[in-house]
Amino acid sequence: MITRKTVTSSVVDILREKIISHEIEAGTPLRQNALADELNVSRIPVREALLQLEAEGLVEFAPHRGAVATRISVDEVNELFGLRAILECDVLGYALAKITDEDLEIAQLVLKEFDELLKPGADRFTWGALNWKFHRSLYLPSGRKRTLGLIRQLHTNCDRYLRIQIQLVADFSRAEEEHHELLRLCWARDKRGAKKLLKTHILTTGRGLIRAFKAVP
Repeated sequence: MITRKTVTSSVVDILREKIISHEIEAGTPLRQNALADELNVSRIPVREALLQLEAEGLVEFAPHRGAVATRISVDEVNELFGLRAILECDVLGYALAKITDEDLEIAQLVLKEFDELLKPGADRFTWGALNWKFHRSLYLPSGRKRTLGLIRQLHTNCDRYLRIQIQLVADFSRAEEEHHELLRLCWARDKRGAKKLLKTHILTTGRGLIRAFKAVP
């Protein structure tokens, strides 16, 4: 029985994780009665949760089928990472005008957590959540709450793709090296250099995902 948070937000968290982790595969119908029974809740919070996940792009309502988990596509990867590059470079510029040493020390601590993921036996499936935690720590000083909300939603949608990449590609050292260089540029308050690197970092990750998908037989 779900007891933490509100019932609806708990159902959202559970279903989001199942879709992102591919426990619920793309195209799978999401039957409200079955989900309500599985989660031991009424249909109302399930319906509300599915509507929220539709707004996040993880669920769609198809004619004669009801709610289904959305399918992954190369076009969506291009769109998601293109949007990320635009919004994140913009918000980073605002953040660097206000960022403090204390803010950067927080980002440094997150990066140390990230470094642990490169060690053998680490749970790579936490990469997406930690990636957002690191980027958010750099963007938060901007104070641009609406933009940060949009960026967080993009990261949520990207996470399902990153988890596929984790299964296909084992080397994440390039991305982590870029994180360290990005933080160094932020410490230097090099706005131009940081924004240039961030754009390259995001778009290169997107292109890597597309190559990984196309390589699958």
